[in-house]
Amino acid sequence: METYYNPEDLPKFEEVGKDAPELAQKFFEYYGQVFSEGELTEREKALIALAVAQTIQCPYCIDAYTRACLEKGSNLAEMTEALHVATAIRGGASLVHGVQMRKIAEKMSM
Repeated sequence: METYYNPEDLPKFEEVGKDAPELAQKFFEYYGQVFSEGELTEREKALIALAVAQTIQCPYCIDAYTRACLEKGSNLAEMTEALHVATAIRGGASLVHGVQMRKIAEKMSM
């Protein structure tokens, strides 16, 4: 079945810089620095990236960071917990905007 997101496109990510190589190089250097070992381990960073990928619903990122998590030693239970953390934050962010709705509704009801 053909879909908009083709897993075979993921390895072609670097091609995005074909027509703007200087900008792409800067991005990929930054990207590499961000995901290198620092205060957080590469494994921890991959779990964060997986949770963010789920939140922004990027199938390419979900694919890449599911693989990265497994390669860096995470297990399915940890990855699932990261997904639930992202879901809680995403759901909470939607709910907290209900305060805005309530303020407007209450103001208009006066």
